[in-house]
Amino acid sequence: MTVRRLGPADAEPYRAFRLTALRETPTAFTSGYAEERAKPMAATLQRLAEAENGPGALLGAFDGGGTLLGTAGLRVKQRGQERHKATLYGMAVARAAGGRGIGRALVRHVLRLAVEDGELRQVLLTVSEGNEPALRLYTSCGFEVWGREPRAVMVDGQAVAKLHMVRLLDPEVTRAGG
Repeated sequence: MTVRRLGPADAEPYRAFRLTALRETPTAFTSGYAEERAKPMAATLQRLAEAENGPGALLGAFDGGGTLLGTAGLRVKQRGQERHKATLYGMAVARAAGGRGIGRALVRHVLRLAVEDGELRQVLLTVSEGNEPALRLYTSCGFEVWGREPRAVMVDGQAVAKLHMVRLLDPEVTRAGG
């Protein structure tokens, strides 16, 4: 498996992968399948270009044959007083590739990018309440729950709560969990 930054050349496989993830696990994301499917390819290209031009990144995990197996992004806050924070977003692993350590590799790569940035002091994320595999993964990578938002998203009329998590990037914390 190879983890690398995604760019505009990855637009088609990334879009297909993202739409599959949104369709298969709708409660895991704040974006919905129908709304994302309706967007033109130009929106995907813009998303990839913004991530490519940083700060931050959008990563993909690929098998030896070049198939996209997972994604995760790091979005850095741009306002001066928030520049110490970033968000891990778009985390997904193909169902057929589950249990192979791909999610852990992606999270570790995102955390490594965050540390290498030099200005970041914490990485935030949200995870849907009840998504125990994701919660276990994030916790094992040093993230801690700091809050719960009830009814964070509505999926087909069903309210889904989101747990807010943070991973501090202080040197002693980074060594312990990264």
